[in-house]
Amino acid sequence: MSSPATSAVRPKTVNSPSTASPLHTSEAHAIHARDMDFHWDDVPMHYVPGNPIAAHVYNCMHLLLPQGEKAMSRAMAQALPLVDDPRLREEMIGFIGQEATHADQHGGMMGRLVELGLDPQPVIDRMDRIIDLIMSDTGSERIRHQLLCERLALFSALEHYTAVWGKFFLESEGLENSGIHPMILDLLKWHGAEEVEHRSVVFDAYMYVDGSYARRARMAVLGSLALAVTGITTLTWLAAHDPELNQSHAPLGWMPGLVTDMVRATRRRVIPNIAGFVTEIPVYLRPGFHPSQLPGMEAAVRYLATAPIKDGR
Repeated sequence: MSSPATSAVRPKTVNSPSTASPLHTSEAHAIHARDMDFHWDDVPMHYVPGNPIAAHVYNCMHLLLPQGEKAMSRAMAQALPLVDDPRLREEMIGFIGQEATHADQHGGMMGRLVELGLDPQPVIDRMDRIIDLIMSDTGSERIRHQLLCERLALFSALEHYTAVWGKFFLESEGLENSGIHPMILDLLKWHGAEEVEHRSVVFDAYMYVDGSYARRARMAVLGSLALAVTGITTLTWLAAHDPELNQSHAPLGWMPGLVTDMVRATRRRVIPNIAGFVTEIPVYLRPGFHPSQLPGMEAAVRYLATAPIKDGR
């Protein structure tokens, strides 16, 4: 069975380096995976004091991102043989390593939820089915190449959101002062910093391999809608199955407070604004847009210079 990196479908004609995004060389720093030192033993179910729904917003990340990031890594590995630009190839390899590390670290927090009595396996199973559909390959060589381009366009759009959220995690005083468990805060900041750091990589890979604006626009709209629906569905499931909420409320007694808690947490900048699913689409689809134009790199580099990284790099 061939590895993902060697099973990419090479079309009859591939974009030459001259058609790649001209801005991907504008930020000259290496991208590499970092092994963080996280421990979850004392993290409670409701690790944002006074707002269990805000905690479950971040639990959505713990549950959904690992599968999504593994899929992104597979798609980038499939695209790697199609990219001849040495700088972009180096960044793609670093991206694959970072996303694999993110998935592993969030997986640790999923294990903690199980210990606390909230088994998210149904959510994970549903996400696996979605990922299997996105990553399925069939048909001729040309069709498989088009499917790869669709995946890269989708993941480029999703990476725009993670970069925006990453900046929020690094800079939000509301989140910093919310009383959130420090281990979760470190997880969010580290993950957010690396999302900002590699914010351009999938976009540049897509532009190199395909670059169609129509495809990018279509997948941005579809990806935003799918991400919003999946996130809200997962959040509702978590609240419904939270044993501590169900012990302290009548059946479904958490429901009236879900929207109220989300609005309060958004206003206090404890969680990102859900309106971003709409407002970020015009930003991403602006003519001449490139992820390197987004703010946040300075905060990301500053955090990563002092983060509790195991290997000390």
